Amino acid sequence: MIAALPLLAGCASVIPDTGSRPAPATSAPAPTPTRPGATPRPYQPRPSETGGVAARPIPATPRAALPTAAVPADATTAATSGVIAGPDFASLGVTAQQAVTALAAFRISCPSVQRRADVSGLTQGADWTESCNAAKNWSDGDASAFFARYFGTVQVGAGTAFVTGYYEPEIAGSRTKRAGYDVPIYRRPADLVDVDLGQFSDELKGKTIRGRVEGSKLGQYYDRAAIESGALEGRGLEIAYAADAAEFFFLQVQGSGRLRLPDGGIMRIGYDTQNGRGYVGIGKLLLDRGELQRGQASMQGILDYLRADPVRGAAVMNENPSWVFFRELTGPGPLGAMGLPVTGRASVAADPKYVPLGAPVFLSLDRAEPNGLWIAQDTGGAIKGANRFDSFWGAGEDARAIAGGMAARGSALLLLPRASIARLIPAR
Repeated sequence: MIAALPLLAGCASVIPDTGSRPAPATSAPAPTPTRPGATPRPYQPRPSETGGVAARPIPATPRAALPTAAVPADATTAATSGVIAGPDFASLGVTAQQAVTALAAFRISCPSVQRRADVSGLTQGADWTESCNAAKNWSDGDASAFFARYFGTVQVGAGTAFVTGYYEPEIAGSRTKRAGYDVPIYRRPADLVDVDLGQFSDELKGKTIRGRVEGSKLGQYYDRAAIESGALEGRGLEIAYAADAAEFFFLQVQGSGRLRLPDGGIMRIGYDTQNGRGYVGIGKLLLDRGELQRGQASMQGILDYLRADPVRGAAVMNENPSWVFFRELTGPGPLGAMGLPVTGRASVAADPKYVPLGAPVFLSLDRAEPNGLWIAQDTGGAIKGANRFDSFWGAGEDARAIAGGMAARGSALLLLPRASIARLIPAR
C-alpha cells in the first residue's frame, strides 16, 4: 500500500475495505484536545430535537479472557495471533432461545461457509460439512445440543472483545420526487469503475482503486460535497428520494435500510457500491472540536446535532467524502458480506482475517444485551482486528435504541468445527 502511494497521488483513491457497510457511528474514540485557536462550543440537544434515545445499558459482569502468551507484534490473522482451547460449550450459559436463533442463522451461512476461502487460517471448507449436514434437520428444541456436539471453543489472541451495534434503519422515503421528499438516493453510476491493481503489479495484488475516467486519465470519483451539489443530477440514477438528509446520511452509514413510503408500503434498499473515497467518522470530528461531549457521541446525539442547524449539519456531513450507492432489494434482507441475509440479534460483523465468516461467536461483555451466541455473517469498515465485533439488532425503534449506543467490552470465544480444533490444537 505505501509503495503504491506515489503512483496513486492525485488519481483514484484506494478503495476502503468496508465490506458491506461503512464504519459504525458508535465507534468514535475518546475526545482529543481541541485544535489550537478553536473555542469549544459544546452542543446541548433539547428534548424536542431528540430523534430517538439510546437504550439504557443493562450492566453485566463479563467472563475473564483466558491467560495466554503475548500476541506477536506482526500478527495479521487469527492463526498468527495464537489460538488456545476454550471451555466446553455447555459451561457458557447460552440460553435455549439464543441457541435456536443462532442455529437458524447458521443454517443460512452453510452454503457459503463450505466453499468460502477462510483467510483467518483457522478452518477449511471440508471442516464444516458435518455440522452443516446435521443442521439441516436438527430439531430447534435441542439447538444447544447441536452446538455442544459439533463445535469446540477457542480464544484468538488476548481474547479481549469490543462490540458496537448496527441496525436496519427505517426512514421516510418515496419512489418519486414530491413535496417533502427531495433527497436523492442513487444507484451505481455507469462511470464509476473499479481497477484491479494486481493486473499491473504483483506487489499490488489484492489492491483495488475506484474512480472515473476523465479524458485519458483515471481520476477520483465525485465526493459527497460534489454529489450533494448536483454532480449526478439529470442522469436518471435516482431509485428513490428520502425526506430527511440527516436520516439518509445515517442510513448510508448503516449500509442498508427501509424506506417507509407515503402510502404505507415499504421499499428495502441495500448497499451496491461506494464512491472510493475514504470514510471519515463525523462523531470523532465533533468530539475533537469540543462540539459534542463524550456522552453525546452516540448515533442519536449526532443526529440531534445535525438537525439543530441544517446548514451547519450539511457542512459537517460533507466532511465525510464517502458516498454509498444503493439498489432495491426484493428478496430477504438486509444482506451481509456473505451475500446472505443477516438476522437481528443473531448476526455480527467481524474481521474475516480473524473470524471465519459463518462461524458462531460467544460474547461475554459488560453489557447484558449482546451477551450470548452470535453468527459472524458480515463485515464493516471499523471492524478490524481480533475480537472486534459489530452486533446487528434488526429493524425498528428498539433495534435503533440498542444499536445507537452500543459499546461493550469483555471477552470473546469462537466456535469452530471439531476437525478444525483437532488440527489447530492437537494436544486437545
